[in-house]
Amino acid sequence: MSDTTLDIKSTALKHIHEQLGAKMVPFAGYLMPVQYEGVNAEHEIVRKDVGVFDVSHMGEFLLKGPNALDLIQRVTSNDASKLFDGRAQYTCLPNETGGIVDDLLVYRISEEEYLLVVNASNIEKDWNWISKYNTKGVVMENISDNMALLAVQGPKATAALQKLTDVNLSEVKYYHFSKGTFAGVDNVILSATGYTGSGGFELYIPNAVAEEVWKKVFEAGEEFGIKPIGLAARDTLRLEMGYCLYGNDISDTTSPLEAGLGWVTKFTKEFTNSAALQAQKEAGVTRKLVGFELVDRGIPRHDYPIVDANGNEIGIVTSGTMAPSLKKAIGLGYVTTEFASQGSEIFIQVRKKQLKATVVKPPFK
Repeated sequence: MSDTTLDIKSTALKHIHEQLGAKMVPFAGYLMPVQYEGVNAEHEIVRKDVGVFDVSHMGEFLLKGPNALDLIQRVTSNDASKLFDGRAQYTCLPNETGGIVDDLLVYRISEEEYLLVVNASNIEKDWNWISKYNTKGVVMENISDNMALLAVQGPKATAALQKLTDVNLSEVKYYHFSKGTFAGVDNVILSATGYTGSGGFELYIPNAVAEEVWKKVFEAGEEFGIKPIGLAARDTLRLEMGYCLYGNDISDTTSPLEAGLGWVTKFTKEFTNSAALQAQKEAGVTRKLVGFELVDRGIPRHDYPIVDANGNEIGIVTSGTMAPSLKKAIGLGYVTTEFASQGSEIFIQVRKKQLKATVVKPPFK
């Protein structure tokens, strides 16, 4: 057995996934359920009904103290001063060389307490990065190993979850959250966020009660056809919406402006590398992340070259799939700016073939 196998972590619900017959694979240092009954079926359950993802591999940091906001403002690109209690924000951690350390969510729990939710593969990297800038005594606590996170997603998610809490979920707006009693557990964060584009909530709960809460969620959702959903469908769902995946569409070498994340890059404050990013904005980027649909038959894959009509390389595919809801091949990729406008004709190099594609604006339809 290799060291890698020995080091792999599991979520508190691993044995439940195995009992349900999930295909388990290593992902971001964790053994995770990639699918149960099949990607396409699971994808459609979330689009039409309600599905549950175990995303407990995600990282959670608490930042506390009078200087917590100041630290967040210095390391993130979005303007966290706009947050209020019960509000969440999508943002990123820029690095010092024009790229992105990670994309993350920031939750304002109170004036002096914030929750940061980061990608599983970047937990240690993000912790070290934020710690480096913690020069004013902010109390930082990494609670990742103690927390479970269930993403209950789909148009029927709210009705199913409402049975388990007195919090009026229909009043919790998108990117807002409430703390309350859920399934008999106190102080659960009920967050109207998700990575699917189908609505629903993300539930932050202690590992100790994860199994009990999972069972109650499935009992409450039985009449709505609730099913467990694996990470493969999470990927196809997010791709149909055009949401970025760290390590594919954004990375240490992609600028937030190139990636279409100018909307979370606010130059009303100073943050890591903000002067260089502002200069890039003024000068204009030379490449952009775009969505595209294949005209020819085939499936685009990560790292396939993108070329022009003459076969000249103009970019690279970062994500691609056959979209289950749309029944067509879609993808994201970086192209030179001249090919980034909607309707531009590009070609995906698949071995010796060049497959025609059209640039479109996500979400894909």
